[in-house]
Amino acid sequence: MRASGHDFDCDVLVVGGGIVGLSTAYALSRSAPGTGVTVLEKEQGPARHQTGRNSGVIHSGIYYRPGSLKARFAVRGAAEMVKFCAEYGIAHEVTGKLIVATDRDELPRLHALVQRGRENGIPVRELGPAQIGEYEPEVRGLAAIHVATTGICDYGAVAAQLATASGAEVRYGEEVTAVDRRPWGVAVRTRSGTVVRARVLVNCAGLHCDRVARLAGDDPGMRIVPFRGEYYDLARPGLVRGLVYPVPDPAFPFLGVHLTRGIGGGVHVGPNAVPALAREGYSWSAVRPLELAGTLGWPGSWHIARRHWRYGAGELRRSVSKRAFTSAVRRLLPAVTEGDLRPAPAGVRAQAVLRDGTLADDFLIREAPRTVHVLNAPSPAATASLPIGREVARRALTALSPSRPRAAR
Repeated sequence: MRASGHDFDCDVLVVGGGIVGLSTAYALSRSAPGTGVTVLEKEQGPARHQTGRNSGVIHSGIYYRPGSLKARFAVRGAAEMVKFCAEYGIAHEVTGKLIVATDRDELPRLHALVQRGRENGIPVRELGPAQIGEYEPEVRGLAAIHVATTGICDYGAVAAQLATASGAEVRYGEEVTAVDRRPWGVAVRTRSGTVVRARVLVNCAGLHCDRVARLAGDDPGMRIVPFRGEYYDLARPGLVRGLVYPVPDPAFPFLGVHLTRGIGGGVHVGPNAVPALAREGYSWSAVRPLELAGTLGWPGSWHIARRHWRYGAGELRRSVSKRAFTSAVRRLLPAVTEGDLRPAPAGVRAQAVLRDGTLADDFLIREAPRTVHVLNAPSPAATASLPIGREVARRALTALSPSRPRAAR
């Protein structure tokens, strides 16, 4: 396979048909009309993994370090996502949410979130125990904050609309197996034997982004370590009016077991965070030995295990014991019973881990010759997908050589 300097199939080739890849294609069509864009997605439709397997929350941006990409893009993206859904008739609702402290040790962290929210320009209201009941009669806590800008939507429908509105050529069932990058462009081969030639490659491969980066000849300096989030559905959804979260541990990029009323009226409970035994390991029985060996062979995985084994043990216990999971939920919602929790489809978080075991906290976008890699974009990436897409598109357009004619469309 050899890239040609004379015959391109497109100007920008996007690998990955999740919400970030499709937002990038959408941004390219709006910021540079006439740019030829092709999206390759290995599944038979869009949003089959992280995008389509989350709780559907439009995050406010309250959790993220002021000035970080996550903070700026989530705050901006939340407003844009509501507008996008309204424009295209996609089911959504601005519900607000409660973040509830159930233990005195959590109160300092709750107060820190109030300050962080204000620094990020997010309206936050502090609540006492009686005021919690005004929002959520069945929820108990010592204190809480109400975040008015949080909402919910159908991210699968958003991704499908982005695919249509972008005008890009979206090819499903095309898994990238080889990348040939030359001074004049990039050629990609898929498992079906298809070869696509482009002037610039954008890697939005999510759970497989580090693999695609290595195929391109780049050392991403990180590995995706997959964490499975297990959910239940609440059999008595009337126990919860909206969205209820615990106070998160700032040492981890996970938000803890929470309760989320979805667009359809049901209530998701979860997720926890346990190591997945495959990149797409949605159950304990889903094991891919080569992928697991890659995770275990990455030094960062062992650093995480040594530093955070107590936290991990608690998550594993909640995975194998419904009673333990129920106990975690009862801290927020005392009325819930084991019988109220019905197993629901799991999701997998594509968490970038550095060699020293650091969990990448912010979105991670890196550039190489004729290539842009999105290397860490888990939650709140769906919320922030429109600003992320614009940022990635900006970098891709910068990489396009102005001296070459655009690809034929």
